[in-house]
Amino acid sequence: MSDIRELQRRLGAVWSMNRPGGPPHVIVALPSFSLGESILSHYATRIPALEHRYLLASLMLPRYERCEMVFVCSETPSTEVLEYYAGLAPASRRTSCRERLRIVTVDDLGARSVAEKLLDRPEALRRLRAEIGGRPAFIEPWNVTDHEVEVATRLDTPINGTLPELWPLGYKGAGRRLFRQAGVPTPTGREDVRTVDQVCAAIAAIRAERPGSLGVVIKHDDSGAGDGNLVVELCDVTGRRLTDAEIRARVEAMPSWYRADLALGGVVEELITGAAASSPSVQLDISPYGDVTVLATHEQVLGGPTHQIYSGCRFPANPAYSPDLAAYALGIGRALAGLGVVGRLSADFVAVADAAGRWSLYALEINLRKGGTTHPYAALRHLVPGRYQPGLGLWRAADGTSRCYASTDNLVDPAWLGLPPIDVIHALTETGLQFDRRTGTGVVLHMLSCLAVDGRLGLTAIGRTSEHAQHLYDETARMIADLAQAYQPVYGSPTEPVRRKARR
Repeated sequence: MSDIRELQRRLGAVWSMNRPGGPPHVIVALPSFSLGESILSHYATRIPALEHRYLLASLMLPRYERCEMVFVCSETPSTEVLEYYAGLAPASRRTSCRERLRIVTVDDLGARSVAEKLLDRPEALRRLRAEIGGRPAFIEPWNVTDHEVEVATRLDTPINGTLPELWPLGYKGAGRRLFRQAGVPTPTGREDVRTVDQVCAAIAAIRAERPGSLGVVIKHDDSGAGDGNLVVELCDVTGRRLTDAEIRARVEAMPSWYRADLALGGVVEELITGAAASSPSVQLDISPYGDVTVLATHEQVLGGPTHQIYSGCRFPANPAYSPDLAAYALGIGRALAGLGVVGRLSADFVAVADAAGRWSLYALEINLRKGGTTHPYAALRHLVPGRYQPGLGLWRAADGTSRCYASTDNLVDPAWLGLPPIDVIHALTETGLQFDRRTGTGVVLHMLSCLAVDGRLGLTAIGRTSEHAQHLYDETARMIADLAQAYQPVYGSPTEPVRRKARR
């Protein structure tokens, strides 16, 4: 078994092969959600579908004709879904693309990362080694913990991601410190908070420094997608400032599981508000050679009871501030590259406008991993090749035209539970909403296996303008709703109906 540092010295050479016209090589796609137990438990039934989001990375295969991809997952994607993605390639390359995408399944639906599951299955690791066959290869992970490192060393294959020893750089507190060092604005707050007393002390300090604050956000250091965030309002519905005792009562009402994770470390920071507000993010890539690229800016769509949970995104971010957003992110990326960070990452911000419409940006957190904006960006990058221009805040395709998209992982309706993915795919094509290579616009579906879990799927709608992309998104949602009405439950439980098409 190789030492991981020795393996990483080989990463640059094979990573450089991953380009159109590059030499033969293999990518091991490892969408392994190595997160805290409470988060994994929350997403338990959806983990296989969340892994399948990264099948959108296979859209690179028509362009990277000498690349083979081995996709590792907990549950085998359906043949219909695999054929659907191959069908997005030019007709002359579809067979080749399908042949160059190999699936290795661990057949384990438990609430663990696929890397951890893989380590329990020597036969799956042997198959992976056989698929690589001694050729130049690297692992493309979702994130990197000790489990992913162990997989890399057993396969004798470098991994395009930040090693676990640097993982704490992505914690909320470390991010705040790095922002200050890089000269990037961040909300007033405190790091290294672990107890109710420390939370209350942090809130008191924020109120003293920012008397007009309407609320604070408590965040677990090691969390993602907003799942470790908790908002505490500092005023009641009439606008009256709450007393210290009233605030303490609200803090003490935190769920026991939340307190347990907070004991591992967290931050408290001011809830930024304004006449208008949004939640932009920047996606970055740091090459094995330390080069930093701003790949894209997004407007995140947040939901949940406190509007802290990621549910989708729009590309690109608002042009009123996207150049500044990219400039701040470049400084963050360079600081991280200097510390040894490698691979894909993102930085989340909040943008607020005053009454005169002037925008201000505040950096919130660093994610040293892939995230919810990774797979829609992959769809655009490989279906409409081009480059994001940070100074202009737009995607410039090879023919000089621009593109936008609207994307979600959470298009959900209980009435859609049990819809056959193949029928959704066919309906998308029949209505003319399917992505069309001739126009470079249309809709790409993902997470189709989640229809059988809770009536959920994802999509990325690529348009020439943001309005066009949103129109395609809305029309697809209507199309699926219409399709669901054409199905009737025949028998089965409320959670597992069996459906057939209604007779007309």
